[in-house]
Amino acid sequence: MHRAARQNAILEALRTHGSATVGELTRSMNVSDETVRRDVKAMASKGLVERVHGGVMLPDLNREPGFQSRMQQNAQAKRAIARKAAELIANGDSLMLDTGSTTAYVARALKDHTDLFVVTNSVDIARALANGKKGNKVYVAGGELRGDDGATFGPTAHDFVRRFRTRYAVISVGALHSDGGVMDFHLQEAEFCQTVLEQAAQVVAVADASKFRHQAPVKVCDLQRIDTLITDRRPPEPFLKRLRENEVRLLVADDTGRRPVADADDAATAAGAGDATRGAG
Repeated sequence: MHRAARQNAILEALRTHGSATVGELTRSMNVSDETVRRDVKAMASKGLVERVHGGVMLPDLNREPGFQSRMQQNAQAKRAIARKAAELIANGDSLMLDTGSTTAYVARALKDHTDLFVVTNSVDIARALANGKKGNKVYVAGGELRGDDGATFGPTAHDFVRRFRTRYAVISVGALHSDGGVMDFHLQEAEFCQTVLEQAAQVVAVADASKFRHQAPVKVCDLQRIDTLITDRRPPEPFLKRLRENEVRLLVADDTGRRPVADADDAATAAGAGDATRGAG
């Protein structure tokens, strides 16, 4: 049985039973424990399954993993997205970044930029960009500190952000839906992001392709509030249609080492499709 067939079989077993032990999977597919563990590890790195002691289960799509876990999930795709985002931002630009694993990667991709003016509620992002040798100015919002990711929230953080006006807002995404728009897992994150949206001239959303199949309970904004979406794969057609309707520019980053796809027109050509998304970015 080929790897793709094995992984599909694992997903089908989990959809049927909810969870499975390694032993159950090895017997059902007639393969070794080592093969199953290798497949499960690869699937977990993509967010398709969740490893538990002695077995595997489907992830709870309405529950977001911890920050360090999210930093490991789809890391290659997030790095590619971050590099693409860094291409938009010039030396001397001003920007806001909210807390998130993908925005944390964006901060790291900006390490060689100079004279940036940065506003964030993330201690991790602030630490990555507060380089005096580069001439960056970094401002961190106060408020209630969350231990998991070192992010601040609450009225104090909102009031602080409203004192600034920046060229860009780079926002993280919990989930993307063709009807629901930009979604998140936590009300306080959504409320902070909504404040950030009001203070920036251009809004850039960064999200790996897994966000198109995730679900999240809290709405952040409609797609029309986004100027540019950067992801690592061509979105599903219903979502592409909504991007066109809302004049959202789509940039598709390539995480394979090939030349990055510049925009949705190139993405459509690469995929052999005749349709394209044109943005107002």
